[in-house]
Amino acid sequence: MDCFYLASENGTFHATEHTSGPWTADAQHMGPPAALLTREFERVHADRPMRIARVTVEILGPVPISELAVHARISRPGRSVELLTAELVAGDRTVATAAAWRIALSDSSSVSAGQADPMPPWDGIVPEARPEGWSPGYVDAMEVRPVSGGFSTPGPSAAWMRQRVPLVAGEEPTGLQRLLTVADSGNGLSNRLNPAQWWFINTELTVHVLREPRGEWIGLDANTVIGPDGVGTAHGTLHDRDGQVATGAQALLVRPR
Repeated sequence: MDCFYLASENGTFHATEHTSGPWTADAQHMGPPAALLTREFERVHADRPMRIARVTVEILGPVPISELAVHARISRPGRSVELLTAELVAGDRTVATAAAWRIALSDSSSVSAGQADPMPPWDGIVPEARPEGWSPGYVDAMEVRPVSGGFSTPGPSAAWMRQRVPLVAGEEPTGLQRLLTVADSGNGLSNRLNPAQWWFINTELTVHVLREPRGEWIGLDANTVIGPDGVGTAHGTLHDRDGQVATGAQALLVRPR
């Protein structure tokens, strides 16, 4: 079971214990489901060189650790841009939907600009252990090396993260799949509240992609902003070894337990 999902012969996926989130053993952390939806987007045929530029995952309810079906299609075809949509289904319930914009490639290397400063390398950083009170599962399936702060330190934090297990058994994850597996950790990495006393649950995840990451390690530099009315936003800048590859954001429900 050293994977997040086992693919079945009928095209469905069986979630393993590695997908479980830190707050309950019965529901998945949304990193693996977001990556599984992205994997399905990547399998939608394109008749020209294109890149996924944005992925938004709408979380319709807890994703159970069970058999899942995932389907994707082109909803809006086009020569320069295409809109892809997908659903993640558990039993007879749709637990998440997703949309992705796919853009035809062109050479903009001569005007590339505006990226965040690179994160310090992960070499020599001691991995962070699972925080006290957090459940095993996803957190243990990821190697986390904090650059500043960390899951155990409230406030803005930056860390390098690497999957210890593949997304789907027998497959090497793509860079985009690795990116989405990490991106949903922004609110956990930069949490400002005691999780034993507060909920800070994301209702969605949006990732804008500049380029596909290279290598196993994904860097996440995250900050959570909390408003006065029970609403917050977690922002993240995502990196690979060569610099920024994406930005991410999550809308948060903030409420006392």
